[in-house]
Amino acid sequence: MKNNMTDKDLIDKIIKIKQKLGTQLVILTHHYQRKEIIDLGDYRGDSFGLSQQAAMDENAKYIIFCGVHFMAESAAILAKDHQIVQIPDMDAGCWMADMADSFLVEKAWNDVTAIAGQDHVTPLVYMNSDAYIKAHCGKNNGAICTSSNASKAFEWAFKQKEKIFFFPDEHLGRNTGTHLGIPANDMIVWDPEKPLGGNTRQDIKKTKVFLWKGYCLVHTRFTTDDMEAKRKNFPGAKIVVHPECTQEVVKASDAVGSTSFIVQYVANAPTGSTIIIGTEINLIKRIAMEYPDKKILPLKESLCPNMYKINLQNLLTCLENIGEKNIVTVDKKIKKDAFVALENMLNL
Repeated sequence: MKNNMTDKDLIDKIIKIKQKLGTQLVILTHHYQRKEIIDLGDYRGDSFGLSQQAAMDENAKYIIFCGVHFMAESAAILAKDHQIVQIPDMDAGCWMADMADSFLVEKAWNDVTAIAGQDHVTPLVYMNSDAYIKAHCGKNNGAICTSSNASKAFEWAFKQKEKIFFFPDEHLGRNTGTHLGIPANDMIVWDPEKPLGGNTRQDIKKTKVFLWKGYCLVHTRFTTDDMEAKRKNFPGAKIVVHPECTQEVVKASDAVGSTSFIVQYVANAPTGSTIIIGTEINLIKRIAMEYPDKKILPLKESLCPNMYKINLQNLLTCLENIGEKNIVTVDKKIKKDAFVALENMLNL
């Protein structure tokens, strides 16, 4: 029975299907996937880069995204008409993306623009959001950003209007604002559970940046106490963290950057370096294997449970039902509006 198959059996079957489909099939694997999934992929990387890669591949009819749901949606937004996007597990969601509920975002936007004025606020949405929020952003002349280009996106947005509404990650928004020299009292948190986000009308009129109250389960687990303990045990080590971490952790680090930045940071470090990383554990374990000449350690073991839902069994099931099972689609109107926000990002 299929359930009794060994990992080797599953891998052999996956490879056979890959060989049969040839260039018609592209398997995308996000950096946070477990090693056996990464090894079977055609491309690995950050979510947006992977989506672009697949969309540019004219031969690819079937795109299997081994990542979480918003990533597969991004691939579907960029996909050509002849391309079908699938995900091995439809329940592989994103804690942070789910915090920006479409109804609550619309309500918050209406509240803010009613007080500050529609012509005074630019929406910016992090790539880690669902298609509806991306479309909302495009509809209101905003842009999407990644953790790599958030600073550029902020600078672009301030050239459009004097205020930014950034969602769904409070920490990336605050860290980006701080990096650009925006004072802390010019950035307010919008809590969708409270009237006017927990702010006064005066706060809304005078603030520069609204930060949606959302966060990443993986990156907010790290604390400055974790950092102090690691520095004590490894005095010469460098600590590099992701900008979805809290402001305190980012300030106490030696370097901060996107997943791709972290990968490059380790690659560029001299032999014999000790590097402590604050991000998802599967990536850290894999980097440690790839660079045995360096000591690579996690700041703390922090697993993304949704990324971990993708496994050999459901990848095989997806491939055995190619073009039929777990298809990720985006409504044409939402796709069109979301594409506007993506184009604004690409034009940065």
